[in-house]
Amino acid sequence: MIGSSDVVRREDRLRQLEMAVTRKLDGLLQGDHQGLVPGGGTEPADGRVYTPGDDVRRMDWNLTARTGVPHVRTTIADRELETWLVVDGSASLDFGTANCEKRDLALAAAAAFTFLTVRGGNRVAASLFGPDATVIPPRSGRAAALALLRRLEQRGRAAGGPTTTLADALRRIRLTAKRRGLVVLITDLIDPWRLTPPLSGGHPPSPGQSPWQRELRALALHHEVVVVEVRDPRESALPAVGLLMLVDPESGQRLEVQTSNAKVRARFADAALARQAQNVRAVRGTGAAHLVLSTDRDWLFDVVRFVAARRHRR
Repeated sequence: MIGSSDVVRREDRLRQLEMAVTRKLDGLLQGDHQGLVPGGGTEPADGRVYTPGDDVRRMDWNLTARTGVPHVRTTIADRELETWLVVDGSASLDFGTANCEKRDLALAAAAAFTFLTVRGGNRVAASLFGPDATVIPPRSGRAAALALLRRLEQRGRAAGGPTTTLADALRRIRLTAKRRGLVVLITDLIDPWRLTPPLSGGHPPSPGQSPWQRELRALALHHEVVVVEVRDPRESALPAVGLLMLVDPESGQRLEVQTSNAKVRARFADAALARQAQNVRAVRGTGAAHLVLSTDRDWLFDVVRFVAARRHRR
């Protein structure tokens, strides 16, 4: 049962998140509407000479043919943006060894993009996947944004059982979000298809074999997509604490590991590094933007840097 003190703490937490995001990002949000959102628009504007880093999907072939010089067509941001948050709620997010758990980091990322895009009549929606898949339809206004975040904050821990896969969640958004907009996927990218035992010496599967990557690529053809990957430092390095029992929170599988063995720790670190590099390649290969947040870093600084870099490129 949730007491009144728990409700007050949750409301205070959401208000603190809102204040932190708006104070840090207000300086980046001045100017026209296009500076407000990480994505571009759909209404054609002027053409300009192509520069390295431009999206090749914006190439203006008619202008290129007339001038003999590669040109891209700029766009005007839509006046009403529809943002979909696709938030992972699987048991692997109920883990954290630094400043917070990954589920807390996922909430912070959802708050950041919600408060970034909810102004000016924009609408925000959410699709929560995991054991308790839920869809929150698009709504505009600060009250609706806070209600959405409150639903995320009140979400209970995963109790096991059947769960929605990452590919299924992306497919549902692709079929649901008909209007072009911004899709923010918030997950740790730990999916059964991509799991490789870190101490077995095996190689992870090819990125082209990933069902979620195919769905993400299809989604990015119609929407601006940002993948927010949440990590914890203990997923990259094992501490030397002797015999350690590792438990998969989603399957319940247990594995005893002798962490005093330097070779074991090195193999674990190498496998983790390979998986992270593979995630980067997989996300970039779909055309989506990639933001990495970690429980041992200042998430707000990383979000500010990400938004500033995207504004600079545009």
